[in-house]
Amino acid sequence: MAARAYWQGQIRLALVSIPVEIYNATNSSAQIAFHQIHEPSGKRIKYEKVVPGVGAIDTDDIVKGFEVSKGNYVLLEQDEIDAVKLESKRTLELIQFVDANEIDVLYFEKPYYVVPADELAEEAFIVLREALRRTKKVGLGQLAMRGREYMVSLKPCGRGLVLETLRYADEVRKAQSYFRDIPESKPDPDLLDLAETLINKKSAKFDASEFHDRYVDALKELIEKKRKAKGKKIIEDVEEPASARKGNVIDLMAALKKSVDSGARSKPAAKPAAKKAPAGKSPTKAAAKPSTAKPSARKRA
Repeated sequence: MAARAYWQGQIRLALVSIPVEIYNATNSSAQIAFHQIHEPSGKRIKYEKVVPGVGAIDTDDIVKGFEVSKGNYVLLEQDEIDAVKLESKRTLELIQFVDANEIDVLYFEKPYYVVPADELAEEAFIVLREALRRTKKVGLGQLAMRGREYMVSLKPCGRGLVLETLRYADEVRKAQSYFRDIPESKPDPDLLDLAETLINKKSAKFDASEFHDRYVDALKELIEKKRKAKGKKIIEDVEEPASARKGNVIDLMAALKKSVDSGARSKPAAKPAAKKAPAGKSPTKAAAKPSTAKPSARKRA
């Protein structure tokens, strides 16, 4: 396996220990990263570590400190921190099993792939994977990685396992403080039926490849244009798509209310179908109509 293991250790279930390796399941390099550049010289800006009244200092003189009171710190050297004994540094002990749907989505943080470390570990690894699959359970435990201890979940994924780091209870804000002002009133049954119809029409199996980060795609396109323009400034109008999307939402709400008032449910059903039918250039033309109609309406106002 070409990738470098993020963590190596063992999963322990009672008296059974399974040597495993953990790999990052996400790719951070897919994002666009910018550097700060000094424009006159074209060179990258670097930052010096400085101490007030002292100036620039050597990185070897830096230690970690915890502030116990204003300006007073308990200083810790790295070997002191490394010496803290945590059993979870090399062992993930599965201490509890729960139904997968019992864990609120707010607690999930980051996924990792888990594979057996060698051929000798494969049999026990497969037994654990299939036991979790048959019982439809998720294993829970704690694991130390990169300077902190995480609560983690473990579940089957194809031929392997997926480990996901979880947030602790005090890291998740309670929803009540944000939702308390939302009324508990029941929605209009006709509006609810229309919404369900729209949802059913747009329902499909999840496929992440159908979605792209349009902002990253636009940045890549801009960078390529800038490269070809040899530094010439490029300003593109980004306001129009935003106003067009806003107009479409307003049109949809108006269409739903109008359909409920008239009792003609066929009209809102036909509108989404009309958008889906054209596969060529017509969707762009259809999308252009609301965007041109809205500005003219504002001008008349």
